[in-house]
Amino acid sequence: MRKNEEIAEILDRLADALEFLGEIPYKVRAYRKAARVIENYPEDIEELYRRRGAGGLMDLPGVGERIAKKIAEYLETGRMRKYEEVMAQVPKDLIDLLSVPGIGPRTLKVAYEKLGVRTKEDFRRVLEDGSLARLPGFGPKKVANIKRALQLYERMAGRIPLGLAYPIVQNIVGELGKIPEVLEIHPAGSFRRMKETVGDIDILACADPKDGRKIIEEFVSLPEVVQVLAAGDTKGSAVFGKYQVDLRVIPPQSYGAALQYFTGSKQHNIHLRTIARAKGLKISEYGVFKGNEKVAGKTEEEVYAAVGMLWIPPELREDRGEIEAAMEGKLPDLVDYGDIKGDLHVHSHYSDGTATLEEIALAALKMGYEYVAVCDHSQSVKYAGGLDIDTLRAKNREIDRINASLKGIRLLKGTEVDILPDGSLDYPDEVLAELDFVIAAVHTWRKDEDVTERIVKAMENPFVHAIAHPTGRLIGKREGCRVDMEEVVRKARETGTFLEINGYYERLDLNDVNARLAKENGVKITLGTDTHQIGQLWQMRLAVGTARRGWLEKGDVINVLGLEELLSVLRVKRRECS
Repeated sequence: MRKNEEIAEILDRLADALEFLGEIPYKVRAYRKAARVIENYPEDIEELYRRRGAGGLMDLPGVGERIAKKIAEYLETGRMRKYEEVMAQVPKDLIDLLSVPGIGPRTLKVAYEKLGVRTKEDFRRVLEDGSLARLPGFGPKKVANIKRALQLYERMAGRIPLGLAYPIVQNIVGELGKIPEVLEIHPAGSFRRMKETVGDIDILACADPKDGRKIIEEFVSLPEVVQVLAAGDTKGSAVFGKYQVDLRVIPPQSYGAALQYFTGSKQHNIHLRTIARAKGLKISEYGVFKGNEKVAGKTEEEVYAAVGMLWIPPELREDRGEIEAAMEGKLPDLVDYGDIKGDLHVHSHYSDGTATLEEIALAALKMGYEYVAVCDHSQSVKYAGGLDIDTLRAKNREIDRINASLKGIRLLKGTEVDILPDGSLDYPDEVLAELDFVIAAVHTWRKDEDVTERIVKAMENPFVHAIAHPTGRLIGKREGCRVDMEEVVRKARETGTFLEINGYYERLDLNDVNARLAKENGVKITLGTDTHQIGQLWQMRLAVGTARRGWLEKGDVINVLGLEELLSVLRVKRRECS
């Protein structure tokens, strides 16, 4: 597992604390910039340091000698003295509150100095009693927004974003799967169902019980373990980074039943067991029983067949009609991870990405893709390096040169064009006409603004192929904008506009419910990772997982099309609307 995210978080927290303490602004900005560079760096920062030492770190933009030394110290010792010294000067409760989006260092500093806030309880009190709202620069609306941010953060307490759990689980499953005694190994729970946030991380290994202790010992000895919580004969628990992972070793004769049981969901399992009881069967984590006789349990397929239904893909197990569909033989043939031919939302160094066009092309080629759409931000999005028209055209010329020299991969000329407040687009039509793929997005909106009409008007433009991350939410950080998704879906169907499932782990927008709404109304879906550095391209798996949770089949997703068929489909809207 990469250390990048861990170090980026430390540098961010350090910047927050320094800003709280009144440090010179340029020093605070230096830590924040270094955090972003390291977070987005495609290679494992630990590998870079191992290969090239502090000099390699200093080659990263924004990482000078002082910050490089601090990073090196952390990689060598697991500690950063500067971080510890600064954190000791700020009340711990207030530092924890800095993790809440919408509660910044300046807000806490004012509360600390003017209202004597020292703890979370103090902060909640000044929110409720109106004393913070009465201070200059605040007011009822700002305080109301802070309250909402705090409530959203607290609802996420104990939940892990799927995208953060994913590399941890993949690494553990990959390493333990190499042990000869492990016959099968799978994650379970909400992770296996690809929910956008995960509660507990549970992994099940199939093995002879006599080999259980050896497998558990290997598990708790993995190099990423920071704390061992338990290590028994068939169960182990350890902390990886800051997340707890539990491993169970299950005998082969019960593995399918245990995997089904621990995958859930609770509602799905209750419904399944109700049907089983009506048939005189009992389902448990040990198997399916008719009286005292065990009739199934080795595989999940056996478990479901015992009650008269097809095996149900884990992503569907939410008791949303999948059991009835399985009994009637009408389960959807879900889009699969291997069906994807390309990524339709990637950013390059031309805007706020880190990779060159050639690096993107080579990475996509390595993934077996036929195409990738490079959709940098448009000119109004200055905070994200949006491209003016001349720069966009220069990028297009470079794409032409790369496409002429590389075989097996095609870079599509794209843009993530902003939908402006009046619903118009950030580039004129004659510029959009020069592009292969146009995905339009709302990035900023007024408080309480309903953006439905902006999106609807954008879809009426014949050059807009798709709408990016339609609700604008950030999981656990921002609820998103007000938008009538039923109206958006209706207009998408009318205009032949695609809706995006954005695979970036903090977005996963459309969510599964809205993706299914789109499918039921005949609206096609596009998948994009919103990649800003090469190391994020794997998030296509999160987009596909969300699509599967939304019951999407291959025919619902345009990324399954080969290059020429895709280009033909992209031309259809322009032809029909012209």
